[in-house]
Amino acid sequence: EVALITRTLLSRPNLEKVARMTDLDLRAKTPAEMESLLDSLGGRISFIKTRQANLYNIRFNDSDPVLAKKVVQALLTIFVESSLGSSRKDTDSAQRFLDEQITVYEARLIESENRLKEFKRKNVGIMPGSGGGYYGRLQTTMSQLKEAQLQQQEAINRRDELISQLEDAEDDLEDDLLSDAMQGTTSSPLDARIQNLQVKLDNLLLKYTKKHPDVISIQTTISGLQAEKQAELESMSERGGGESSFTENPVVQQLKIALGEAEAVVASINVRVEEYKKRVQHLEAMVNTIPQVEAELKNLNRDYGIVKSSYETLLSRRESARMGQEADESGETVQFRVIDPPRVPLEPSGPNRTLFLSIVLLAGLGAGLGVAFLLSQLRATFDNRNTLRDVTEFPVLGTISMEWTRAERVRMRLETMVFTAFSLALIMVFGLVILFQDRFIGLLARFG
Repeated sequence: EVALITRTLLSRPNLEKVARMTDLDLRAKTPAEMESLLDSLGGRISFIKTRQANLYNIRFNDSDPVLAKKVVQALLTIFVESSLGSSRKDTDSAQRFLDEQITVYEARLIESENRLKEFKRKNVGIMPGSGGGYYGRLQTTMSQLKEAQLQQQEAINRRDELISQLEDAEDDLEDDLLSDAMQGTTSSPLDARIQNLQVKLDNLLLKYTKKHPDVISIQTTISGLQAEKQAELESMSERGGGESSFTENPVVQQLKIALGEAEAVVASINVRVEEYKKRVQHLEAMVNTIPQVEAELKNLNRDYGIVKSSYETLLSRRESARMGQEADESGETVQFRVIDPPRVPLEPSGPNRTLFLSIVLLAGLGAGLGVAFLLSQLRATFDNRNTLRDVTEFPVLGTISMEWTRAERVRMRLETMVFTAFSLALIMVFGLVILFQDRFIGLLARFG
């Protein structure tokens, strides 16, 4: 409950309300300044949980203590009003507004869907598909046509080659048949049967005599087949060849089968080529219509997407408002009391000036030591003869000690006393500033 109200308090409407209640909005002259003011206001507000259970501090950092008190008081007022459900009426009003808007956008969504469906129905044959826009479809169809034409030419070449091979095979076979007919050696299926029967007859004669019934039967059959063969040869010689031999020749049969398949492939590809030609002609004829249809479809889809997105956003906001109202209703048993009302602070909460002053003092001392060390490095001297010998690599025969005059010793003693006095004065000033820093700040504020 506290986390929910905390997020609610830091929302933009509540920050604007705080700005109006504390007159901070008068400082903003432009919308940009108002935006910057609200960002700064939200960034300086903090809700801190104390060590005690269910106790929270509301804090606001500002250089003006009175303004800080006003801001905290305004936040506390809004916090208590929110916890007591004073904004319940505004929530109901917002939900009614959301319901009205949802009804309006639902009708617009249905109308947009109907327009889109009607548009698709009217342009069912020329709607852009998954292959891209009009020019993409035209390019794809033309590529398909070229590929089909290439396949068509390849199929025609194969068919022509098969026709040529078949004609050559038939010519060769016809020449062979005529030659065989002239010589009386034409081979036919009757020859194979006669040969088989002759083999059987030879086998039977090895076992039986010529008067055996099986031998006589086979001889009779062979005689009949030979007579049939003779009649066939005479018929072939009268026709000038044997057409039946063409159909019985395996080479010719295979060539005819392959030719039939090639004719079927050519016919199939011809149909495909004609279909692609019709598609290309149709697309070229629709060169002005299809792009316009695509543009109108994009507009309809864009309008539909915008309306749908707004409708879904309203549904989400209504659901969030409903959940917020349920959270408010479930939190009616939670009670909030102001333990310590806001007041104008007598002392600022920050910054930690003691720490800052200490850092400044240490930085000053460090800078002095750094400058002294730098000067000592720039004006290098030799403290002993060993160092001099190591640096110059010359033998040192002896050293002469420094003898100060009385006036020089007095001057050096005076310089030491002045340095010590200034160091003690610096420490004393630092202590006084630490002890009376609040008074010094008040004086600076009064005369600044």
